[in-house]
Amino acid sequence: MFYTPSNEAGAGSGLAHNPFNAIVTPRPIGWISTRDADGSDNLAPYSFFNAVAYTPPQVMFSSTSNKADRGDTKDSVANIRASGVFCVNIVEFTARDAMNASSEMLPKDVDEFEHAGLTKEQCETISCARVAGAPAALECKLTEIITLRGEHNFLVLGEVTGVHMRDDCIVDGRFDITTFTPLARMGYKDYTAVRDVLTLTRPDQK
Repeated sequence: MFYTPSNEAGAGSGLAHNPFNAIVTPRPIGWISTRDADGSDNLAPYSFFNAVAYTPPQVMFSSTSNKADRGDTKDSVANIRASGVFCVNIVEFTARDAMNASSEMLPKDVDEFEHAGLTKEQCETISCARVAGAPAALECKLTEIITLRGEHNFLVLGEVTGVHMRDDCIVDGRFDITTFTPLARMGYKDYTAVRDVLTLTRPDQK
């Protein structure tokens, strides 16, 4: 079948829901922690997230909706605009319920760490909290916020200034994702646990 994307989910296609985010899968989850100007901590998951460069290391995530108490965006982007920093916490399968709890649309002064029953620790290079015990966390300084086409669509780019790795995730000098089970987002309400790993060597690297 073929359909033309529109603002209406699956409009004219006979589909009950827009298939776009089910096609581009799986997607890593950026569990973004930020701090408000008044010192309140915020935590929210974003599946439009990825690493985008090695040197210097850089990441991106995008926010695609808004809240009444934040105007044109949500807590994460509003806080980053003000502070210029954020932290990306890596989500493992065992943290799925806490991650989901932190996705609830809550008032801006509610601490999602507390709401989800999570312990927080302070970052080293930025003024921000991170998820204690996460497999890894990337401390980031904002480089750019790009306004994308469409209502409330913002792309946030940041440079990684500090990296936390849980000790048990380091094996033979490598960060080994088989020591935990990464959680990834699929379409609709679906997620997947990354358990199968294979190695491929590029032909020009033999």
